Amino acid sequence: MEYKDYYAIMGVGRDATQDEIKRSYRKLARKYHPDVSKESDADEKFKEVGEAYEVLKDPEKRAAYDQLGMQWKAGQEFHPPPNWDEGFEFRGGGYTAGDSGGHSDFFEELFGHGQARQGRSSGHRGFRMRGEDHHAKVRIDLEDNFNGATRSISLRMPEVTDDGHVITRERTLSVRIPKGIRAGQSIRLAGQGGPGFGGGETGDLYLEVEFNNHPLYRIDGADIYLDLPVTPWEAALGASVQAPTPSGIIDLKIPPNSKQGRKLRVKGRGLAGKRPGDLYVVLNVNLPPADNDAAKELYRQMEDQLGFNPRATMGVS
Repeated sequence: MEYKDYYAIMGVGRDATQDEIKRSYRKLARKYHPDVSKESDADEKFKEVGEAYEVLKDPEKRAAYDQLGMQWKAGQEFHPPPNWDEGFEFRGGGYTAGDSGGHSDFFEELFGHGQARQGRSSGHRGFRMRGEDHHAKVRIDLEDNFNGATRSISLRMPEVTDDGHVITRERTLSVRIPKGIRAGQSIRLAGQGGPGFGGGETGDLYLEVEFNNHPLYRIDGADIYLDLPVTPWEAALGASVQAPTPSGIIDLKIPPNSKQGRKLRVKGRGLAGKRPGDLYVVLNVNLPPADNDAAKELYRQMEDQLGFNPRATMGVS
């Protein structure tokens, strides 16, 4: 996927005001409009300018785009960093999947999925209008799913200054994370969205939750996976060992003749919730090092007495 330099497409600097961007768009739109332009690539240029303006005219999209930095050049291979838009506060509405016709893969990757957010519609009562709902992505620890927590979360909200430049205002909120929340679900903070008009009520803020990476566990839906190191004799003979889980240590029975990668299911020890997920323990057979004479002799005895050849089915010795 190629990186798109929207500022170069619009012919403006990165410090351009919103009015300068609007004026540039009007000029280029007239120049490349397919109905009047004699340029051979007018249709493509017109769409490219429209896409650039779609991003740069919107302070929120522009601030998020700017966060990607200037290390890429137009046409370079580009893959957005994971969670590149984390911590940005977006208003409801704006770009939605239904507006995606004709946009590039670059635009779709940045704004066609995670940013396709819709707030609840504002209620009109005379001159009263409810404020817009805001949305943001936040990351929490896996343990918060089991215990609940109160976390301090910082968000950046793009704003346009009086002279037309886009800046970001940071605010910090104390957020109560409910026990049992899962990735993809949202925490609603009533009255923390956009201000109302004419005495209308303030909108809400919705925090979409994702989990931080954990040194021990992987999450798949409601299930948790743990790679558990075991010895060759525990795997071969069977054993009862201890295994960590996010909700405490458990005793785990390893069946005899277990092989590398075998999955053992522990029901109900996955993510907490009305329907708890399961824990899958994946056995990782670790070989002891042959780092002394006694260990080397034991390996030689195993070689002589077991006659084991893991490559026998391949027709080689």
